[in-house]
Amino acid sequence: MDENTRWMKLALEQARLAEEAGEVPVGAVVVKDGEVIGCGFNRTILDSDPTAHAEITALRQAADILKKYRLPDCDLYVTLEPCAMCLGAAVQARIRRLIYGAADPKSGAAETVFRLPMEKLNHKIEIRSGIMASECGNILKVFFQRRR
Repeated sequence: MDENTRWMKLALEQARLAEEAGEVPVGAVVVKDGEVIGCGFNRTILDSDPTAHAEITALRQAADILKKYRLPDCDLYVTLEPCAMCLGAAVQARIRRLIYGAADPKSGAAETVFRLPMEKLNHKIEIRSGIMASECGNILKVFFQRRR
């Protein structure tokens, strides 16, 4: 199993935790030097916090563990393409790479809807998409089918 698949499977485990909690099933992990230093899932309802997306939760945990807010040697794995807020947080954290599973046709800011102009930002993140896209998209599809 390659590294991207390995870490995305962990992000999917986080997404399942979100689903069990009644949250939209999105999960994220932050990896540095082959170790997970942050993980998170959507917690907006649990925490009554509109910023408690999986990516933000994972970035906060990683920053807390490293005792710094800049994470230039870290990679962020997330099951769904980040929204503008989460991509902005990744830029502010100076994440090295963003690797996501499913594209988000409604609010994806990395490549799908907004496509933030990375060349104009003060930090450029390497972006990879489509890692376990089917599995990452399916958990969301099933979740929303059950709610309707």
